Amino acid sequence: MEPTQTALIVPIPEAEEAVGRFRASLDRAAGWGVPAHVTVLYPFLPPQQIDEQVLAVLRDTIAGIPRFDVALTHVGWFGDTVVWLAPQPDRPFRELTTTVWQQFPEAPPYAGAHSDVVPHLTIGHDAAKTTLSHAAQTVSAHLPIRTAIDRVRLIAGTPDVSPWRTVCEFPLGTTPQAPAGTGFEAATA
Repeated sequence: MEPTQTALIVPIPEAEEAVGRFRASLDRAAGWGVPAHVTVLYPFLPPQQIDEQVLAVLRDTIAGIPRFDVALTHVGWFGDTVVWLAPQPDRPFRELTTTVWQQFPEAPPYAGAHSDVVPHLTIGHDAAKTTLSHAAQTVSAHLPIRTAIDRVRLIAGTPDVSPWRTVCEFPLGTTPQAPAGTGFEAATA
């Protein structure tokens, strides 16, 4: 079956040990083969629109965004139905989504369904609150989870059908260097 959708995600393999068993039963996307991640844009462009020009724009756009470090620091909730991990700082994810979306305005985050897109790593959704609360409590014992964000992955698939596949990965740019004479060196001089 040909894929019907694409997504841009930042995989967070460091979170798999903490969230994997819960995602397997509480997050549909895990059943599709989608790893623990923070979403950049979903849905992205239809698969038939992904061509060399789109890939080149993605490559250039993402390469212009510096790599960054984050920690998944606490559990958050969307109402009583979605439990997730919060990356701190979340601003680099917001900037990543905004920057890519500006290049592809026809692909707003979550198809424009939310006025504020909150960066998050889903643990589970649409289950009994007691089940989600247990998952949240268990995962909390593994926090913080620290990770270096250095790439964005383009995946394609069909919702409720597995497996989704990786189309391409795009490395983020290099971490900006502080000018000489700033930070620690200046403080100890």
